Amino acid sequence: MLDTPANDNLPRGTICIEDIEIGMTRHLRKRVGDRDIALFAEVSTDRNPVHLDDAYARDTIFEGRIAHGMLTAGLVSAVIGEQLPGHGTVYLAQSLSFMAPVRPGDTVLAEVTVIKIDHARRRVTLECRCAVGDTTVLKGEAQVLAPSRKFD
Repeated sequence: MLDTPANDNLPRGTICIEDIEIGMTRHLRKRVGDRDIALFAEVSTDRNPVHLDDAYARDTIFEGRIAHGMLTAGLVSAVIGEQLPGHGTVYLAQSLSFMAPVRPGDTVLAEVTVIKIDHARRRVTLECRCAVGDTTVLKGEAQVLAPSRKFD
């Protein structure tokens, strides 16, 4: 199984702009396996050997294979699109800083926290973070258009 137990991840659905508050947080945990990396390489066409070839990757600064940074960023997208705000959310912008590698077998905690709300424009700014254990591997900020009950 690629994911950690489902009960560790928060429910999926929609939180409308009318119900979003500063400080709200949602997360998911996912074990990144070899199959995830291979599938991401196939879909993205990014077949850099640092992700796929053990012998090649051993001779890099990472001293071993690593997951694609955008695979990790995709976990942030999953939290935004499935939990906060959730279904119906439109991505407007994303900034990312990659702080440390994610390796095959690592379990990543992807978390978003509401830091700003513009109710009039339905804009929500989210602080984004991914961690493996106590190590932050990715941080950034996203701006999204949140769903609204007024537009159902």
